[in-house]
Amino acid sequence: MLVDSHAHLDDRTFDADRIQVLQRARNAGVGQLVVPAVDAASWPRIRDLCAMHPRMLFPAYGLHPLWLRQHAPGDVDALLSWCDANAAVAIGEIGLDFHAGEPDPALQRDYFTRQLALARDLDLPVIVHARQALEEVILVLRRHPGVRGVVHSFSGSEEQARRLWQLGFLVGIGGPVTYERAQRLRRIVAGMPIEFLLLESDAPDQPDANHRGRRNEPAHVAEVLRCVAALRGEPELAVAAATAANAQRLFRLPAPHSE
Repeated sequence: MLVDSHAHLDDRTFDADRIQVLQRARNAGVGQLVVPAVDAASWPRIRDLCAMHPRMLFPAYGLHPLWLRQHAPGDVDALLSWCDANAAVAIGEIGLDFHAGEPDPALQRDYFTRQLALARDLDLPVIVHARQALEEVILVLRRHPGVRGVVHSFSGSEEQARRLWQLGFLVGIGGPVTYERAQRLRRIVAGMPIEFLLLESDAPDQPDANHRGRRNEPAHVAEVLRCVAALRGEPELAVAAATAANAQRLFRLPAPHSE
């Protein structure tokens, strides 16, 4: 069984065929998916979706830096109340994004650090977004001992990966690793300790090389698995089992069970 550790299955692009998307995921061996939020408006939608598939879909709630303009000043306090009332496997998607033209960095930092503190208080892992901000993200995580989690869609250096592992953080690897031009990422994945590796789709974004330019979906994690196993020179079943166990341990997922 595969675990997709990051899939925005609540995204409106899945409204027309979400049931079929889930069936294709099952057919591809993807038995569990973590569904992270981006803003407060998405929390009820994700809760209700996961409640319809309680052994397959697992919710994470958070405030994404790219949706900064949609967040309200009281949303972090609301997140605490929401998680008190609604079970979650993680706080996410949270983090920093310093890509040119993105929202106010100072306000991003405020939301990020407050959500890290909340995750620590709730004893939940975090799902971290770090686009052109990984160095600062690592420094911030160091200032929050006791917080655990994953940096999803990892794209940093081997040294940055090593520093994350030293903090106990995992890295999420998805479609980008399947592109031959991603040489640095492929070298890291080939040699990294497997206990720090998670597989992800980031659906509907970041499709693998075989689905370039098309909507991504969780079934395509099987393509990521094939690439990762080939890079490591290990059997696909072994990589699938290890990465699934990593996700189940981090997010405290229940034992797999067909619906």
